[in-house]
Amino acid sequence: MATDVLEYNDIHLLVRGALNDGRLKLHKGGVIFKANKTGKLEQVAAADIESTQWMRVARGFELNVALTNGLQFKFEGFKEGDYDQLAAFLKKHFQMDLEEVELSVKGWNWGVAKFKGSSLCFEVDEKPAFIVPLKDVSQATTGKNEVTLEFHQHDDAQICLMEMRFYIPTTSDAPTEDPVKDFHRQVLEKADIIQATGDAIVTIPDVACLTPRGRYNMKVFPSFLQLHGKTYDYKIPYTSVLRLFLLPHKDQRFMFFVISMDPPIKQGQTRYPFLIIQFGKDEEFDVKLNLSEEELKEKYDGKITQEMDGPIYEIVSRLMKAVVGRRITVPGTFKSHSGLSCITCSYKAGSGMLYPLERGFIFVHKPPVHVRFDEISSVNFARVAGGGGSSRSFDFEVETKTGTTYVFSSIEK
Repeated sequence: MATDVLEYNDIHLLVRGALNDGRLKLHKGGVIFKANKTGKLEQVAAADIESTQWMRVARGFELNVALTNGLQFKFEGFKEGDYDQLAAFLKKHFQMDLEEVELSVKGWNWGVAKFKGSSLCFEVDEKPAFIVPLKDVSQATTGKNEVTLEFHQHDDAQICLMEMRFYIPTTSDAPTEDPVKDFHRQVLEKADIIQATGDAIVTIPDVACLTPRGRYNMKVFPSFLQLHGKTYDYKIPYTSVLRLFLLPHKDQRFMFFVISMDPPIKQGQTRYPFLIIQFGKDEEFDVKLNLSEEELKEKYDGKITQEMDGPIYEIVSRLMKAVVGRRITVPGTFKSHSGLSCITCSYKAGSGMLYPLERGFIFVHKPPVHVRFDEISSVNFARVAGGGGSSRSFDFEVETKTGTTYVFSSIEK
């Protein structure tokens, strides 16, 4: 007997190598998945579903829902006995068959690569050995007879697939198109790669970065920021920018421009959730933006002008505010004993500056810490143990609702 609603509690949605647990609900109109951790809803309308597949995976069985736009949702954690109920439901409400897919378990590493929708299916003996969602590909490079795919990493995944290499032999009957180039092109069509299309709006040479440390050429593009250094290259899409800060250094000679990001930028195994750039306060800069007057009016609402001059930190702040579309947080009304916007203190082993803002605290620069007021459960002013009454400094402890405690120490009384 087919029911009108099916609900499954312990189901995982596969996202970039991590299994996000949640609840799956199938109803007449489509499919809804709610993640337990974030509460995020994924909704698929029945009309958008192209096909459904059922296959055995490492943990139980998987229901793969392929959409007409090429996207795929992989739901794992089903039991073998769930097949009949699911198949009857899909037949009755979505008028589609639940196709049983038998995977190749031969362990061979040579086969046929087929591009289907937004996936790359590697087949051995006409059975899929593995399927790669091309949306997870962050970079694709070609070599002689070879294509290397690199993957976006998911911070919640304990084990991540970093890269795959495909060896593509050239066939003797001289083909019109190079098979390596053809394979690379098909990957790029569906991959989620930030590519520099067109010219940068502006390039600022030799910018000093404190985190990640080094000197970089900073290129501002319409949809992302590129930092080009001698050894490393970073691309930061504006969609990953959470907040922008502009903070004066305690000696009044420098300004810190801070970008907070999620997901963070990576350098090997190190993750940087903050980008900290240091500008000299007296450093002047004049620049002509690579934008027409129409683009400035349409896209940026006249917030920036074609020609800009003045202190470099002001120009960068105005530019970033316009392209990212987020306001810039500056220190609040707080003034320290010596009339500064920050307090000198230490966090862990590094000494730095703590800035009380209107809605939180930020510590720069090593390691950078941002704590919002709404996530703080309590604060404590602690005397340094063993100070014997003559202690000239105290500790400031901030405890968050998640149980994390940040201790800012050696603050002058």
